[in-house]
Amino acid sequence: KDSTRLSDVACSSSRWSSLIVRLRQPSREVEVRGDRPARAVLIELGFAPESYIVICNGTLVPSDTVLHESDSVELRPVISGG
Repeated sequence: KDSTRLSDVACSSSRWSSLIVRLRQPSREVEVRGDRPARAVLIELGFAPESYIVICNGTLVPSDTVLHESDSVELRPVISGG
């Protein structure tokens, strides 16, 4: 299991490739370790994977998609209504 804490997320490190992730609600950008599944990124950020959608390079992707440093990634909360 990845033991990276959220407090470590915004720190650049030469040990791993970084990935910039855009978040909504509130709108912000964070830097996380790349080259791993979107599900791992969601968990690291403290989000329930089933409660967020992952948009990679403009396309909705499943949470098992591996995200890379060169990808443009956005996480959006799932909202339902009726």
